[in-house]
Amino acid sequence: MDHNPPMPQPFAAPVLYTPDGTPYYAAPAPLTAPPALYQPTPPLPAPVQYAHPALYAPAPLPQQPAPALGRDPWPARLLAGGIGVGGAGLGLGFLLQTLAAATTAIGFLAAAIGVLYLLKNGGGGGRGGQGAVNVHVNVTNRNR
Repeated sequence: MDHNPPMPQPFAAPVLYTPDGTPYYAAPAPLTAPPALYQPTPPLPAPVQYAHPALYAPAPLPQQPAPALGRDPWPARLLAGGIGVGGAGLGLGFLLQTLAAATTAIGFLAAAIGVLYLLKNGGGGGRGGQGAVNVHVNVTNRNR
C-alpha cells in the first residue's frame, strides 16, 4: 500500500475547435485576447543539388528503433552488462585454472624426466656408472 499522498496531476488544457475545424488549446484562465491559432513554420529551403550526388552525399545512418513507450530499457542494459561481466570473469577464472593445471603438469613431467636421467647416468658422485663408493685396496707386507 502506498502511504505517500497522491501527486497533483498536471493541468491538461481542453481542446477547442474553430468553426472550420482547426483545433486550439483553451487557457485555464479567462482569455484577455482571442486565442491564437497554430501557424506551422514554413518549410526549410531545399538542399543544394550537386552534379554527382553519390560523391557528396553522406552515408545514411542506421535507424535505431525507438524504445517502447512507458518502458525505459536501461535496467535491461545494466542487467545484460552485469551478466556479461560475470560471464567474462567466470571464463577468465576457468582459463587461469587451466593454465595453472597445465604448468603444474609440465613441472611434474620435467621432474620425472630429471629423476630418470639421474638414475640412468648415476649422478651420485664419483665416476659415472660405477656406483657411489669406489674402494681400491692394495696391501703389501714390508717386514718379510
